[in-house]
Amino acid sequence: MDHSIVTEHAESRDGTSIGYLRQGTGPGIVLVQGAMADVHAYRELALALSSSFTVITAERRGRGISPRPYTPDHTIARDVEDLDAVMTATGATKLFGLSSGAVIALEATRTLPNVEQLAVYEPPFYRDGIDRNGVRRLNAEIERGQSGAALIDALVVAGTAPALIARAPRVVARALGRVALAVQSQQRGPASSLRDLLPGVRYDFCAVAERDGHVRDYASIDRPVLLLSGTASPAFLRTAIRGLARIIPDARHVEFEGLGHDGPWNGGGPAQISAALLAFFRS
Repeated sequence: MDHSIVTEHAESRDGTSIGYLRQGTGPGIVLVQGAMADVHAYRELALALSSSFTVITAERRGRGISPRPYTPDHTIARDVEDLDAVMTATGATKLFGLSSGAVIALEATRTLPNVEQLAVYEPPFYRDGIDRNGVRRLNAEIERGQSGAALIDALVVAGTAPALIARAPRVVARALGRVALAVQSQQRGPASSLRDLLPGVRYDFCAVAERDGHVRDYASIDRPVLLLSGTASPAFLRTAIRGLARIIPDARHVEFEGLGHDGPWNGGGPAQISAALLAFFRS
């Protein structure tokens, strides 16, 4: 079994170099990351899947091994172009996406002909749409370099902030955000720091906002889809995934007891997630 990891690149339609990690042998699966993480957060999941598949861990632009930053006119269509470039370069036809990466993977499956199977974990579709005022406030904080405040608002706008942080006075929450960034920046390893990842989070929200009100478009997906969620995740995510299960014709929903929104990440619950993905993609 080959567990060696190779870094490669594909050129997207606009000339941007999109990096990805390749490991394992067999049919290709592309892993699409969500917000505030790079390819290294999928290390354990990719290793487990590489026992049976060639795992392509794609780096979203503006991060790690795809360092060219986003442009102000960025849209979800460009995210799909980046993903298409990686799939074309590697020959992979299977996709897995988490959170905003799940939204991108869904859109790719809806619009591209080369996706044969799709699995997603908790795409964030909001009943009343994403908090656009919150997104504007977040963007302003990022522009002013207020990283602590931006971290807290990113979690609040996403609906994934712990209750203690969501209910805390803003001055306290911002202080906690600054402390969290300082502590996390001291951690060693190849992964990007949250401080470096924060500027790109506005484009994750942009991609999600573009699909507000268009969830029923995914009824046109005629390929097998596996929908995954965890019982410890916010209620709106669990509601959204059940809604998708009713909309997509060939969809199956699996919920994991005790897992949260970080289920596919290192330390979250990748062993359980990988077992479900292996069974699905082998079929």
